[in-house]
Amino acid sequence: MVRLHVKHGDESQFLVDTTVNVSVEELIKEVASMYNGRLKVSRISSEIEELAEHGITLPPNMQGLTDEQIKELKLKDEWETKSVPSGGSIFKKDEMGRRNGHAPNEDMKKVLRKTMEEAKALISKKQAEANVCVTRDMVKDALDQLRGAVMIVYPMGLPPHDPIRMEFENNEDLSGTQAGQMVIEEPDAQLWWAGKELLRKQKLADYIGKNEKTKIIVKIQKRGQGAPAREPVISEEEQKKMMMYYHRRQEELKKLEEDEDSSYLNSDWADSSSLKRQFQGVKDIKWRPR
Repeated sequence: MVRLHVKHGDESQFLVDTTVNVSVEELIKEVASMYNGRLKVSRISSEIEELAEHGITLPPNMQGLTDEQIKELKLKDEWETKSVPSGGSIFKKDEMGRRNGHAPNEDMKKVLRKTMEEAKALISKKQAEANVCVTRDMVKDALDQLRGAVMIVYPMGLPPHDPIRMEFENNEDLSGTQAGQMVIEEPDAQLWWAGKELLRKQKLADYIGKNEKTKIIVKIQKRGQGAPAREPVISEEEQKKMMMYYHRRQEELKKLEEDEDSSYLNSDWADSSSLKRQFQGVKDIKWRPR
């Protein structure tokens, strides 16, 4: 199997196992799917943290308003009584005015947060450091875990305008957001290796040869952004080791120079009492206990 280390820019993303006979078209679809799936898990996890802290999202026409404004405009959240967390709620006002403040109790919070951490760990960038490959099934499992936890805490479901529900139903609107800029839709996705774009009509073998026991670094990028920066000749870890070696070597050379500068002090000709001892016949006398 060929192992791909997928990066976006200089940032490591995940490892993928594939074969030299795979078409670049299929490879791009698989990599883009996992890349965007991991972003979705991250977005949902972020919203679940807010859900655990402040409850469901208010209707769009009530978000950002003060209690006085809501009362004055006679607005009402119909989902406040429909979407109630299991075991009751604890009120914790959302100062941003985005959520209704009816948060799950402590036990249900733990369910949400524990599941969120497990899902994030499943597709974490640390998996690449541990030499563990990420698959589409792993991304799907992470999303299923999050969906299951939300259903446990909110068995009546979340409001249709809640971003978590919209993410699960693939109805999220990311236009104009930083999160939206990070997404690379499959038709716009490109893979680059060794400064070359991998063309969709080719096979991976056309670029790296037929050796299945190969590991390469590929970069995923949005079409139209040009070629990504090439990988450095040596890794950051290797560079650190080289710097440590050169620093240690410089210190050793510096110490040798200092030793050479002062070594003459141990010579006979530098001893001011040497001539006097020769006349007195006491040169090279050694003392030892009897």
